[in-house]
Amino acid sequence: MAAGENDARATAIVAAAASGDPAVPAFLQALQAGEVKVAGDRVFVVAGSGEARDASSGAPAAIPADAEDVVNSNRIRREIDGALAALKLFSADARQRALAIRELRDQADEARLPLIDKAYEAETDAALKAELGLLRAAARIGSGDREKRLEAARLLASSSEPAVKTLIVERLKPDAETDAEVRGQLQFALDRIESKLAWGERLGVVFTGASLGSILLLVALGLAITYGLMGVINMAHGELMMIGAYATYLVQNAFRAWLPDAFDYYVLAAIPASFLAAGAVGALMEKSVIRFLYGRPLETLLATWGISLVLQQAVRSIFGAQNVPVENPAWLSGGVQVMSNLTLPFNRIAIVVFAAIVLALVAALIARTRVGLFVRGVTQNRRMAACVGVNTARVDTVAFALGAGIAGLAGCALSQIGNVGPDLGQGYIVDSFMVVVLGGVGQIAGTVVAGLGLGVLNKLLEGWQGAVLAKIMVLVFIVIFIQKRPQGIFALKGRSAE
Repeated sequence: MAAGENDARATAIVAAAASGDPAVPAFLQALQAGEVKVAGDRVFVVAGSGEARDASSGAPAAIPADAEDVVNSNRIRREIDGALAALKLFSADARQRALAIRELRDQADEARLPLIDKAYEAETDAALKAELGLLRAAARIGSGDREKRLEAARLLASSSEPAVKTLIVERLKPDAETDAEVRGQLQFALDRIESKLAWGERLGVVFTGASLGSILLLVALGLAITYGLMGVINMAHGELMMIGAYATYLVQNAFRAWLPDAFDYYVLAAIPASFLAAGAVGALMEKSVIRFLYGRPLETLLATWGISLVLQQAVRSIFGAQNVPVENPAWLSGGVQVMSNLTLPFNRIAIVVFAAIVLALVAALIARTRVGLFVRGVTQNRRMAACVGVNTARVDTVAFALGAGIAGLAGCALSQIGNVGPDLGQGYIVDSFMVVVLGGVGQIAGTVVAGLGLGVLNKLLEGWQGAVLAKIMVLVFIVIFIQKRPQGIFALKGRSAE
């Protein structure tokens, strides 16, 4: 295992791992760590403290002057890793055994069959036993026995692993498998695996589209309120998102400096902080600029565009022009593996759930509260609402601050999956307006349908035609749709709807 040609060393490592000798794992770990020396036909393991022992007897020993360090090639390192993974198949911890099976998928060969067979017979967990059966089949596919290869090909048809697909593709090369019946069974297995993997890819596209749609929903939800209520084309909406993202960044830094033990919970404090920060800026915008431009859409568009430039430059002056780092807490890192080629990231799952919660709260606020009643009244008929005593100016400020605060929540969510910088909002402002117009101005239900629909449609088209053409096709679709139905998917109902 420590000296000689690579072929001989690899054979020895596999044989040692299959021997069941309890001293083998420790020696392989020492070999992997570079703690083994060779002098003639003697092998020594040198601990980190400098103490040496004879590898065969385990007795303390003095290292000869002519002892040399063992040099492991890449192939030998792979063999050692594979042997250590194979030995984990006998761990008492089911998670360790599952990890070992995953590690061995790319290294399944007939030489490891004795170890895999032994692990298969000893395994008590039904799911792991089934995975070991597929691993055993993958190892047997290169056997010299035709019947074993045929049986292995039949078993592999039930797999859905990309590594198994790669293995079968290699076996289907003209010089690899010559038996016609085995080749036919391998082709059948390949078709079955490709079909399963295709479903994983389709579900992945749908989930990615749903997560993108959730982001668009969060971005457009606040815009639907302000645009639907006051008819204000707020070009600074993206910068309100940016403010929410930077508020998240500041909360993160505060937790890191003063509450390091609670760092994993900084997002829970960042959510209200981003809402309040963006809402305060939105209220200030409405009171200082937008209030004086109602009924003048072109001037409002230009004014809010100017405000967006001011806010971007202010952030550059305070935080710098470069992106700032926002880390995921531990519970938002990683993902859940649904299929062999489909892993759902926790941060995107959290955004989908977060968007649903925000949507439910906004819907409840609009439908169930006095403030929501005023907002709906002013949206449907501003003059009549004023005639019955509603302070429309105050409602405008509250609604604009609410819409801005929701944009801040979108920025908080975006900080968990992307870069936070002065240009954060620029990539979403056009898409959010498209969602609002497509869904129907002032219609929350329309915003939900349009946001999720455009997200999924965009990802489906990206997989078909690429990102640029997909964006063009979505724009063309929206233009055609608005020409046929200018009121959007859901139109306002009532006397003043027109």
